[in-house]
Amino acid sequence: MKRSVALGFLSVAIGLGGLAYGVRAQAETRDLAQAQQEARRLSDAFVAVSEKASPFVVRIDVVAKGDAPAQSFPFPFFGTQESPIQRGNGSGIVFTSDGAILTNNHVVEHAIDISVVFRDGRSLPARLVGRDPGTDLAVIKVDATNLVPARFADSNAARVGEWVVAIGAPFGLSYTVTTGVLSAKDRGGIGMNLIEDYLQTDASINPGNSGGPLCTLSGEVLGINTMIIGKASGIGFAVPSSLAQKVAGQLLKNGYVQRAHLGVGNQDLTADLAAALQVSPPHGAVVTNVGEGTPADQAGLKPGDVIVDVGGRPVRDAHELMREVIAHDVGESVDITFVRAGKKSTVKATLAARPEPVVTVPSTGTTNGSGSMGLALRDLNPREAAQIGLPAKPIAIVTAVMPGSPADKAAVQPGDVILEVDGTAEPSSEVIARNAADGQLLLRVRRKNGTYYAALRAR
Repeated sequence: MKRSVALGFLSVAIGLGGLAYGVRAQAETRDLAQAQQEARRLSDAFVAVSEKASPFVVRIDVVAKGDAPAQSFPFPFFGTQESPIQRGNGSGIVFTSDGAILTNNHVVEHAIDISVVFRDGRSLPARLVGRDPGTDLAVIKVDATNLVPARFADSNAARVGEWVVAIGAPFGLSYTVTTGVLSAKDRGGIGMNLIEDYLQTDASINPGNSGGPLCTLSGEVLGINTMIIGKASGIGFAVPSSLAQKVAGQLLKNGYVQRAHLGVGNQDLTADLAAALQVSPPHGAVVTNVGEGTPADQAGLKPGDVIVDVGGRPVRDAHELMREVIAHDVGESVDITFVRAGKKSTVKATLAARPEPVVTVPSTGTTNGSGSMGLALRDLNPREAAQIGLPAKPIAIVTAVMPGSPADKAAVQPGDVILEVDGTAEPSSEVIARNAADGQLLLRVRRKNGTYYAALRAR
C-alpha cells in the first residue's frame, strides 16, 4: 500500500516537473521570438536609413599636385611627392537639388580636380564654390538638376545615447554603412579647428568618410563626419547639422563665411572664481578682456563680468559662450546677461563680424582659343635635347601652365619635357598644338628622373 502511494506521488511529481519544463520552454521560445522580432525591427530601421540616404550621399574623388602639403586630417591620398599628382577620396552630401554638395574643407582644400560619384554610378565634374577652414566645411557644385537633397535633423535636440548611422566612402569603398550611438554633444577643445562644437560617436569612421553624413534613424542628417582620434580608437566627430547648414548657406550665397563676434576674451568659471566673483550657481564664462570698440565694449561689459546667458540660452562655460554667439547672425541685436559683483544684469549687444581671414575661391584663367590646354611650350634646341639624352631634334618642353587650366588640373609643370603626345613620340610644340585642336591630349612627360602620363581635357 505504502509503495503504491509513493509511486503515485512520484508519478505526480514527474508530471508536474514535465509541465513546468514545458511552460519554461514555451516561455523561452516566446522570449526568443520576441527578441528576434525586436532585432529584425532594428535591422529594418538601419536598412531604411541606408535606402533613404542613398540618393544624397556621394563619393568625392580628388586630384592634388604631388607637392601638396600633408593633410591635417586622416584623408587617403594615393601617390608620393615625387609623382606629379596624388589621388584621394572623401564623401559628401547633396545640399540642394541643383547640384550643391556639402563636404569637408580638408577633402577639397588642395584639389586641382574634383569629381562627384553618385550611388547610381554617374560621375560629374565639380567646381569649388567656397570653403570655411574654421569649421572644416566646404561647398562644391556639379551641373545637375532634380537631385534629391538631404533632410537635416535638429542637432540641438539630439539625445546622447540614441542610435546613429554613418555613411560614406572609407578608403574609397563607396556607400559604406556603419552604426553606433551618439556618444556626446558639444565637444570642443580638441585643437583641430578654430570653431569646435562637435558631435561624438562610436560609429565606425575611417579615412574617406570625411564629409559624409551622420544620420538619425529617420534618415535625416544629424552631422557631417569630420575626423577621428587615433587610428583605431572608435571615437569619431561630426560637425552638428545646425552649424553645418548655417555655414553651407553662407558659402552658397557669398562664397565665404562671416561669424558673429562679441569681442571678449574669456575663460571657464571655476568654483573658486565663482566664490570670489559672487556667482551662484557656479556656471558661466568669465570676461578676461574687452576689445576697444567691440560690441561688448559698446554694451558696457567689463573684465570680471561673468556671462551667464546669451539670447535667452544659458552659458555654462567659455566653449558654450562661443557656440551661442556664433549661432546668431552678424548685425543681430542679442540680450547678454551677466553677473557683476553678485548682481545680475542684462544688456543688448549688436554682434559684429568676427575678425578672421576670409577665404575666397580664386578665379581660374580662361583658355584662349578652341581646344587650348593652358600650356605654353617651346622646342628644345638640338644641344639641349642631347644633354638630356634625347634625339637632337625639336622636342617640346613646358615653359608655363595657366592656373585652373586642363594642364594645371593634370599636374603638368613648367620644365616637363613632352616625350609623347597621343602616341606620337618626341613631338614638337607644333605637333602638340595640332593635336590639342580636338580638346584633349594624352601626354607622356619626363620630369627629372621619372616619366608620367597626363590626360588633358578641355571642359
